[in-house]
Amino acid sequence: MFRTASFNSGSPTRRSVLGLGALGAVGLAAALAGCGSPAGGQAAPGAAGNAGTPSYYPADYSKIIDASKAEGGALSIYSNTDQENWAPILRDFKAKYPWTKVSADNLDSDEVFQRQLSETATGKAPADMLVSNAVQAWASYASKPDSLMAYDSPETKELPDFAQLMPNVWAMSLDPVGIAYNSALMKEAPTSIADLAKTVSADSGKYKNKITTRDVKGAWGFSVSHAFTEGNTKAWSGLDEILPSARPETSSGTQKEKILSGEYLAGFFISSAVGYPAEKASGGLIKFVLPKDGTVVLGRGIGITPKAPHPATAKLFLDFVLSEAGQNAVAEGGLSSYRDNVQLTEGRHTYQEVEKLAGKDGIIRVPYKVVPDAEVSAFVSQWNANLGK
Repeated sequence: MFRTASFNSGSPTRRSVLGLGALGAVGLAAALAGCGSPAGGQAAPGAAGNAGTPSYYPADYSKIIDASKAEGGALSIYSNTDQENWAPILRDFKAKYPWTKVSADNLDSDEVFQRQLSETATGKAPADMLVSNAVQAWASYASKPDSLMAYDSPETKELPDFAQLMPNVWAMSLDPVGIAYNSALMKEAPTSIADLAKTVSADSGKYKNKITTRDVKGAWGFSVSHAFTEGNTKAWSGLDEILPSARPETSSGTQKEKILSGEYLAGFFISSAVGYPAEKASGGLIKFVLPKDGTVVLGRGIGITPKAPHPATAKLFLDFVLSEAGQNAVAEGGLSSYRDNVQLTEGRHTYQEVEKLAGKDGIIRVPYKVVPDAEVSAFVSQWNANLGK
């Protein structure tokens, strides 16, 4: 049923760049954890003058640390990532580099890039880093010349092939997209999109305007929705049943709140970055499941802006996020990390776990290629024609 959908998650290998796609007509304008320890948790002897850094770091890495101190350690990040996801990452980065102070804004997926572009045009671009899992928006931005700072993280060679999404863009996490539902109002768990479609069809009155999905006019919503239809040849048969009862929202956070309140009974194509923490925080009132008929996985891209006001601190942060210590913090915050040596304890999630639950052949990755404007327009038109309004 699936077109090739799984990442190769074998043992870590040397870098391999995957292309990333652009959202043409959807309306985007013109367009980590460095210093982690090796497996086993013990810090390896650093290179000369680099006490506390892994042995594979450059011998002069201490210059980046000194430069960060000279900058004052400030760091500004534009992201679409919730504060609860950031909290363990920022805590552990601060513990490692006590002079740093990180500010991570939580913006809408498209706004991350629109804001950076508009500020760059005025000559005032305060952001040091961009973080988003809106892959189409990333491609539209990062495919332009001089949109990112060139940097070769020493962690890259320790990571799986798929860690580097584009030149100078790495995956901070690999987050699955699933179904969230109110367990007090839906007694039987929808285990797939096809299963949800059957439930909705069986009682259309109950579910009318009670299902939510992401607005496909946005880059994130388009990415996941289009990827599912590309990866599952039977996708539209189920979507045609669900969409007339569904209403779009522009963020997973809004969807979570409305599912929790009972305004929606369920939502599909919900980010796990919201779904996993919501299930924990609600005591199970919200349940989050990975669809058995195809689980879309998105890389949450991270990169340094070309004129970052604090470039040395940005490099420290990127290296940290990609390191073993950083990936453990990523998992603790509710995102899905992907290093093999991440501690998989209760409440933490990894890409390897997604492979086990969804199956390697059941993982649908967003194609990292330019999506032609005509294809974007046709998809959005088809989707919205079926959507309940």
